[in-house]
Amino acid sequence: MLQKILFFTLLFTFSHADEDILKVVYDVTTPQQTIFEKNIFKGIVAHKAYYASQFKELAVAVVIHGGAYKFFLKNLHHTEYAKDKKLLASYKNFTKRVQSLASNYDVKFYICEVGLKRHHIQETNVLDFVHIIPNSTIGLIDKQNDGYAYIPVN
Repeated sequence: MLQKILFFTLLFTFSHADEDILKVVYDVTTPQQTIFEKNIFKGIVAHKAYYASQFKELAVAVVIHGGAYKFFLKNLHHTEYAKDKKLLASYKNFTKRVQSLASNYDVKFYICEVGLKRHHIQETNVLDFVHIIPNSTIGLIDKQNDGYAYIPVN
C-alpha cells in the first residue's frame, strides 16, 4: 500500500513539474545601451529572482536583431559600430555581463543571420554562446509556439 501511495505521489509531482517553469522571450532590437541594460541586465536578473522566491523557474530566451547586434560581438572594430564611443569604453565589462547572463542565469541568446549579413558582420565575430538562427521572425515564432511570453525591447 505504501508503494502505491509513493508511486501516485511521484506521478502527480512529475506530471505537474512543468507548471513551475515559466518562459519569456525578449525581442531585442534597441540600439540604446541604457535601454538594453535596464531591460536585459537588470530586468532578467530581477525577474529570475522574483520567480525563484516563488519556487518557480523562469526560462529566458533573447532574440537579437535590429539595432542590437552591437551588444553581441567579439570585436566592434571593422564594423559599423566602431565609432560608438560609449559602448567601446565599456565593452569589455559589457560583454562579461552578457556572458554572465548566459552562464550564471541560463539565458539563451539567438541572433538573426539575415541581419548579420545585412550589417556585414562575420559569424565568427558573434560571441560564442550566441546561437545563430535563420531569422528573428522564425526564432520568435518558435519560442512563442513553445509557450514563451513575448516582451519587446526596442
